[in-house]
This record gives sequence, C-alpha cells and structure tokens, in this order.
Amino acid sequence: MKIIIVDDYKAMSKKAAIIIANQIILKPNSVLGLATGSTPLGTYNELVELHKEGIIDFSQVTTFNLDEYYDLSPDNTNSYHYYMMNNLFQYINIDLENTNIPNGITEDIDKECESYDQKIIQAGGLDLQLLGIGANGHIGFNEPNIKFESKTHLVGLDEKTINDNSRFFENKELVPKKAITMGIKNIMQARSILLLASGIDKADAIEKTVHGSITPKVPASVLQLHPNATLIIDKLAASKLKTLS
Repeated sequence: MKIIIVDDYKAMSKKAAIIIANQIILKPNSVLGLATGSTPLGTYNELVELHKEGIIDFSQVTTFNLDEYYDLSPDNTNSYHYYMMNNLFQYINIDLENTNIPNGITEDIDKECESYDQKIIQAGGLDLQLLGIGANGHIGFNEPNIKFESKTHLVGLDEKTINDNSRFFENKELVPKKAITMGIKNIMQARSILLLASGIDKADAIEKTVHGSITPKVPASVLQLHPNATLIIDKLAASKLKTLS
C-alpha cells in the first residue's frame, strides 16, 4: 500500500487527477471505476480542466461506477447518474455508451447485479478503481461486516452512512435505505486502486485501514492485500497515522 500525504483537499484532488490522467495517456482505452460523493468532486474538476487543455482524451475510455441508490430514478438530482453527468460526463468527450452505472430502478436486482459483473469482465476488467472512504470504513457502499468475496449486490445502508449522506438531501427521511454496489471482490480485482480521503472525520477510518487488522468490520482494510493500492490523503485525514517510513 502506497501512501501519499498532501497538505489539503485541493492538493489531493490535483494529485489524483494527475494519476488518472497518466493512466489514460498511457492507455487511451482505459477502463475506469469511478466513485461519487463529495470527495472526488475536486478530482473530477481537475480532470475536466486537463481535458479542456487538450492533455487527456476520453473518447476511448470506458467507465463503471461503484454504486447507485436503490429505487432512485436516474433523473433524480440525488442519483449518481445525475451526479456523474453534471460533474464530469457532460464536460468531457466520453462516449456515453461507454459509461456504466447500476440501474437503481431495476425490477430484477439479481439480474442487474449479474449483468453488471459481466459487463466489467467483458470490458477487460478495471484498470483503475477510484475510491472514497466512509467514516465507518466503507468503500463503495460495502458497509462493515460485508463479505470480502462479494460481487455487485443490493445492500442496506448503515445508520451512520444514512446520516452522513443526509446532507445531500432535504431531510434524512429522503435518503434511500438501500443501494446497489460493486462488491469487495470487484474492487480488489482492479489492476490499480486509488483511494482518496480528506478531513479529520476520516482520520479514524484511515488509521484502521492502514494500521488495523484486515477485517470485514473495516471494509477498506482489505486494501492492505492489494498489490497496487495508493492512498492520497490530506494531513487531517492522516493525523492518526503512525510515522511512515
């Protein structure tokens, strides 16, 4: 596990964007796993600027998003379909046919999850998976005590996650209680992983991820086993880490 500590959120976003840009430059038809939430917003803004400057071309890139709220239509302003379109896709030259996000309003959950797994395989697997981390150590919507061998599945959201995500909704009652998410196995099969964390509220989760036991109680701790995982964290998120040699 490679750990990069930077000064602040802006520096984290710039560093992450550079790593993703290098991936696309070296392999124009890269398959990227993308995350949502507040953490990657700065990274997406940086990628948009790099695209505008002609440094990166998304025309051959394929993307797979980590998750989507269950029973939330794609045009809902809190859906991750809406998030991706309004924070990245509409500003770059990606072919929307090559973007993939779980269907949160599917009538057949099992079929949707199996199909999503197969699409990733057919695309050749993920070259790079971008991750955030929840205060409880979740990655994607894989909450504590998730099975590490899980693939794409429907999950109930922890009360902590619902509370954290309520800031994006008018009130807590509107936050979906379930989501479709890639599983730990999907994430760990990515050839490289890039996890971002910023702020003091992520310090405990980062400390457990880096120094704690590998346990389903802290889903992100499994990244200790990945051969090419990089954590980019600001000083506040890194504040509980032991001295790194």
